[in-house]
Amino acid sequence: MTSNPLKVAEAFLTQVDEDWQRLVTAVGACTLQTHPQRQPWEALVRAVAYQQLHARAGDAILGRLLRQFPEQPFPQPAQLLALDDAALQACGFSTSKRTTLRTIAAAALSGDIPSLEEARAMQSEPLIQQLTSLKGIGRWTVEMILMDCLERMDIWPVSDYGVREGYRRLKQLPQPLTPRQLYPQGDNLSPWRSIAAWYLWRLPETGLFPAVAAGSKAL
Repeated sequence: MTSNPLKVAEAFLTQVDEDWQRLVTAVGACTLQTHPQRQPWEALVRAVAYQQLHARAGDAILGRLLRQFPEQPFPQPAQLLALDDAALQACGFSTSKRTTLRTIAAAALSGDIPSLEEARAMQSEPLIQQLTSLKGIGRWTVEMILMDCLERMDIWPVSDYGVREGYRRLKQLPQPLTPRQLYPQGDNLSPWRSIAAWYLWRLPETGLFPAVAAGSKAL
């Protein structure tokens, strides 16, 4: 891999077909921000704060949690377990999310969540299976961690609404493909499917590829 894989990915995607060339050109250089030093358990806690919420709401919840530990960048698993329901509820965590946070913290302490070094040594699918065994953690959440913390460049998050809707508009389809239908459409985007997803998330910003009326085009 070159010292600048994002540039390689951009060049690759522009060669896929005319639609991808238009999209990459319109969006410009990929500015994917990753956090390669973040431990998987911390990434899971952060992801839970944002589950089913807009980014601003997730920012607020996470910010309230971090303000309870002003002398450190992020609380440790034992500290999370020590927080009572009232403290977590005051941050904005729902009942189900409070349960998930405690599950994550306990799993981190027991070693059921691999360390960053261990996660880096694992293949993506076994890691997904291990982490989704935790209550409240779904495949999408782990895929985001694979892209963000582990910098895996070939993750294709087909259950993500933004990816599915972006692909629908890119290809001018009457409706989004199901995850099962969309998955093979990523074959020609490998080994840069994570970067393809990043561009699909930004497709609405371009003003190109408007939504089409139902029945106007089929795959």
